[in-house]
Amino acid sequence: MSAPPYTVTNTAQYGHKLRNLYFLRFTFALIWVGIMFATAARAVEPNVLLTVLLVLYPAFDAGAVLWQLRADPDQNRSKSSEWVGVVVSVAVAIALGITSSISVSAALAVWGLWAIVAGIAQLITAIRNRHAGGQVAQMLSGGISVFAGGGFLWQGLQGSGTLAGAAGYAGLGALFFLVSAIRLSIKLRRGNA
Repeated sequence: MSAPPYTVTNTAQYGHKLRNLYFLRFTFALIWVGIMFATAARAVEPNVLLTVLLVLYPAFDAGAVLWQLRADPDQNRSKSSEWVGVVVSVAVAIALGITSSISVSAALAVWGLWAIVAGIAQLITAIRNRHAGGQVAQMLSGGISVFAGGGFLWQGLQGSGTLAGAAGYAGLGALFFLVSAIRLSIKLRRGNA
C-alpha cells in the first residue's frame, strides 16, 4: 500500500521544491526583464534578439511547469490545468517566433493571448496547490495575468503598444514568485509545510 500523497514529509518536500522553483523563476524573470526592457525600448521593427527573448520566456515557463508536475507528490490528482499551461506555452513560444519576425503588434497580441490562458492555468494550479503554502501570491498573479493579457491582446489588435509592457508584466510576475518563495521559506522554517 502506498503512502498518502500529502503526508507531512511529502508536503514539506514539495514545499522546498516549490520554493526553489519560485526563486529560480524570480531570478530568470529578473534577468529577462532587464534585457527585454533594453531591447524592446528600441524595437519598433522586429529583430533577432527580440524574437529570441520572446520565445525564451514561454519556453522557460513550460519547462518550469513540467518540473513542478514531476515534483508534485500527488500523482493521482488531475493536473489538466498544468498540462494545458505547458502545451499553450510551447505553442506560444512557436507562435511568438513567427509573429515577432512579422510585426511587434502581432507578437504583442500573441503575448496577450498567452497571458490570459497561462493566467487561468496559474490561478487553478495555485488553488489546487494551496496545501503546499505560499500560493496567495500565485493566485493574485494568475488573476492579474488574465487582465493584463486582455490589455496586451487589445493593444496588439489595435496595432498600438510596445513589448516593453510585456517586460513590465514579467517583472510583476517575478515579484509574485519572490513573495511566494519567501512565504514558503518562512512556513518551512516554522515547520508548517
